[in-house]
Amino acid sequence: MNSVAPKPITLRVLCPLLLLLCLGVVSRAAESAPPGVEARLAQLEAKAAAAPAVNSGDNAWLLASTALVLMMTAPGLVLFYGGLVRRKNVLGTMMHSLALMALVSVLWLLFGYSMAFGEGNAFCGNPLSHFLLRGVGLAPNPDYAGTVPEQSFMLFQLMFAIITPALISGAVAERMKFSAYLLFTTLWVTLVYFPLAHMVWGKGGLLNWASSGCRVPVLDFAGGTVVHISSGVSALVCALVLGQRVGYPREPMPPHNVVLSLIGAGLLWVGWFGFNAGSALNAGGLATSAFAATHFSASAAALSWVVCEWMQKGKPSVLGAASGMVAGLATITPASGFVSIPSALLIGLAGGAVCYTGVSRLKTRFGYDDSLDVFGVHGLGSTVGMLMLGLLASGQINDAILGTCKIDGQLVCLAGGGAQFLNQLKGVGLTIAFAGTGTFVILKVVKAVTGLRLTEEQETLGMDLSQHGESAYND
Repeated sequence: MNSVAPKPITLRVLCPLLLLLCLGVVSRAAESAPPGVEARLAQLEAKAAAAPAVNSGDNAWLLASTALVLMMTAPGLVLFYGGLVRRKNVLGTMMHSLALMALVSVLWLLFGYSMAFGEGNAFCGNPLSHFLLRGVGLAPNPDYAGTVPEQSFMLFQLMFAIITPALISGAVAERMKFSAYLLFTTLWVTLVYFPLAHMVWGKGGLLNWASSGCRVPVLDFAGGTVVHISSGVSALVCALVLGQRVGYPREPMPPHNVVLSLIGAGLLWVGWFGFNAGSALNAGGLATSAFAATHFSASAAALSWVVCEWMQKGKPSVLGAASGMVAGLATITPASGFVSIPSALLIGLAGGAVCYTGVSRLKTRFGYDDSLDVFGVHGLGSTVGMLMLGLLASGQINDAILGTCKIDGQLVCLAGGGAQFLNQLKGVGLTIAFAGTGTFVILKVVKAVTGLRLTEEQETLGMDLSQHGESAYND
């Protein structure tokens, strides 16, 4: 059968169309093909240049410091507080700190980190900005720590959020219902700690001297206001609202195991190096300076407390030496990254004497039952440290305070002197008012919802059996 040849005009039309189609396929293939090695290297270099670099040494130090601060809560504070209470309340007291490690961690994951370090106003970050830690990854956040992953910074700050309400538990020991304690802590960290952390350390915070939105430039290196004054003042309010323990002060209530407390105190001293030196957020000279200031202040305060006790009572006690050490650590915390070693020694000496007076005389004079002296050690101690820092802050130790703070468009020097003392006094006053008022309101809410205190029968039986159905010692 003979085929019919296509008309010449058909070929003339089809050939250009086929040619265009082939060119289009080749062009699309070229566009969709993966970039060459040189192009990929250029893309990676551009990304690396755009993102801050992670310093492995800084990150290693911050992660180690994070572990040290967590160790301060458990086993440090667990043993320190557990040994100071009576035998029938040791597990209940230890449970306060253990429960917070879980509870506060979950709150931090949900909204706590967002409220403390998310974008917001001068008083609080947006609770939803990092919901479930969204956006908190392995790249540094230059607003806070430019050489470590933001997750490392987030974890480090979490440990501060855990130990702060755990400190308050020392004031309510042996008489607060466990359910009330959990509800109180949930409300307290949400309404007091997270906003205060944002005000002092958060971007745009009211008291953050390193932030462009600062209104009152308050120096606080590692938590004098955020951790110790807030917990100390809140502890005092708790003690006043709850009232005295059954039998206090008529019946003697000595610690059931001082050895446990001494072990805990030693762990607190070691862990505090991560607390203060880790707050440099890098492994440089500032961390070394804060480390040294921390150690010598604790040493001076322990001696100061022992001398005061020896002079008043005729004998120095082992528990007094441990208490003085903790007082020195709390006192130097806000100043550790801003003062020289001789200044740290002076701060420790003053802190030990003032805290001893608060514990031995002030509590007796006013009759409040701060079971484990949280206000006398942490509240008074860090208040002394904050105010002395205003006079002793040195630009040779931390040159960032020399003309880097800008208020109303003017650079301000924050080195020690009358002006900075006044700034520190304002920060202390605001913290006392904010934490004290917030705690009082929260306690009233908790009392209305769950009640605050154990019944007299439960308190006589002890927290271990009445709240947890177990006993620490079964011999």
